[in-house]
Amino acid sequence: MLEGFSEMDALAERGFIPGMSKEEREKLAKSETFAIRISNVANMVLFAAKVYASVQSGSLAIIASTLDSLLDLLSGFILWFTAFSMQTPSPYQYPIGKKRMQPLGILVFASVMATLGLQIILESMRTLLSDENEFSLTKKQEQWLVGIMLSVTLVKFVLVIYCRSFTNDIVKAYAQDHFFDVITNIIGLIAALLANYIDDWLDPVGAIILAIYTIRTWSMTVLENVNSLVGRSAAPEYLQKLTYLCWNHHKAIRHIDTVRAYTFGSHYFVEVDIVLPAGMPLQEAHDIGESLQEKLELLPEIERAFVHLDYEYTHKPEHAQAHS
Repeated sequence: MLEGFSEMDALAERGFIPGMSKEEREKLAKSETFAIRISNVANMVLFAAKVYASVQSGSLAIIASTLDSLLDLLSGFILWFTAFSMQTPSPYQYPIGKKRMQPLGILVFASVMATLGLQIILESMRTLLSDENEFSLTKKQEQWLVGIMLSVTLVKFVLVIYCRSFTNDIVKAYAQDHFFDVITNIIGLIAALLANYIDDWLDPVGAIILAIYTIRTWSMTVLENVNSLVGRSAAPEYLQKLTYLCWNHHKAIRHIDTVRAYTFGSHYFVEVDIVLPAGMPLQEAHDIGESLQEKLELLPEIERAFVHLDYEYTHKPEHAQAHS
């Protein structure tokens, strides 16, 4: 809490939060773009390798992993499109910005991945119930399968480490996807080898395990991003920081009536009601409110701030109908 208050004091005194310079932010943005591009290129190359492994082996678990890679390409396009849309503002068509494009893109991504999981479960159940589920690999096919799947897994693991070094939500979504690929590749390879050496039914069972893991992982992602779209309140600690900043903004502020912060995509909308002296000139009151709004919008988590000026605080809360 004290660290948060110190951060607000620095903002009040200097007019900015100590952190990265403009050049450093531009360099970080370029690094994030590179991470997205290298992930897309890797997904295309690795998908081609896994198609070959699927054709050579005929394993349902490997095919499930390959279909996942195909959807990686689709999801990569979705995430790239949302990042591009957010970087191209259109103040007339989208006057409050397009920050909600990011969680919306991730929701579409997650929905596609969950659909894949259901399809794999249905196909695996059909294979388990049918009599024609013989599975056998030659020595050469096994060598190709192990070599390709281990190589793909190693590349994906390196991409997990690289993408996790960023704080951007879209790059973090790529990191989660790469980590998911590491898990699915290992499970798919183990299932195929067990089916080859022990029993045929282990291959579709491995595919079902992959599908359940897919649905669980992306269901959790959906829940996280739904909260950012429906306007969930900020944490109490963050509201404390905002209240502290507002109270120390100007000595003429008599009371703070309301401080709200709620999600709007990946950022917050903030509503603040402050109480000023009843006899204060409009020009002075306006300048206090406008400077507080500008100060709040300097915080990196805030998309837009609204400051309401009042002369007393005994009335019913503003927008009371919305809270009834």
